[in-house]
Amino acid sequence: MDYEQWQEEWEEPVRAIATEAMRLADPGHGIDHVSRVVQNVLRIGPIESADPIVALPAAWLHDCILLPKNSAERSQASRLAASHAIRLLESCSYPSHALPAIQHAIEAHSFSAGIPCATKEARVVQDADRLEALGAIGIARCLQTGAVLGQRLYHPDSPFPFDRPSDDRMQSIDHFFAKLFRLPATMQTEAGRIEAQRRTSIMIDFLRALCTELGGESLGLQPRLDELIHQTMQIEPKV
Repeated sequence: MDYEQWQEEWEEPVRAIATEAMRLADPGHGIDHVSRVVQNVLRIGPIESADPIVALPAAWLHDCILLPKNSAERSQASRLAASHAIRLLESCSYPSHALPAIQHAIEAHSFSAGIPCATKEARVVQDADRLEALGAIGIARCLQTGAVLGQRLYHPDSPFPFDRPSDDRMQSIDHFFAKLFRLPATMQTEAGRIEAQRRTSIMIDFLRALCTELGGESLGLQPRLDELIHQTMQIEPKV
């Protein structure tokens, strides 16, 4: 079965169960987010020869159970979603032989779960989801999620974590340094790496513009910001 055949046969029922499962999701993690992850899989999957019967339902259902970003159980979210996804797929008589691989792909997609990808489908789904945290969409989702959590945009006395630890529980801009700039180094596929680099450059331009608008350029902070970004991207990510 190729990607077009999967879409003709399975997209409608799988999208329907995903939409219902996520009807109460927050704006940054709802069905619009999932649809974009699916589009990323459709771009990366064929290049990587990933099986659509595994990669596409895993993408549609990877967030079918969502815990808040500040939940103490956040690291368990992908495992809970994987188990629930299998129950949902069984309810629509999805091919049973694909279910274990789908479960693994969903479990392994999460940054916080720290589960190594054992299949090409898991690698594709993980990259497809992480691309959503980068670029223009990544900026919008970061700020959107921060607003839901009641965070301020940046630290009022120190907008960038030059001389203080980054704290993305309190301010959204710190999340760029706590996590987002570490994602490109985690990409599992060549297509994912290329797109991650392109999207990261958009985020760097955004922070440079923010620095200018906050008066940082006149204070000589632009070189410090560039160095901070460089240092963050060199750190081995903690998954």
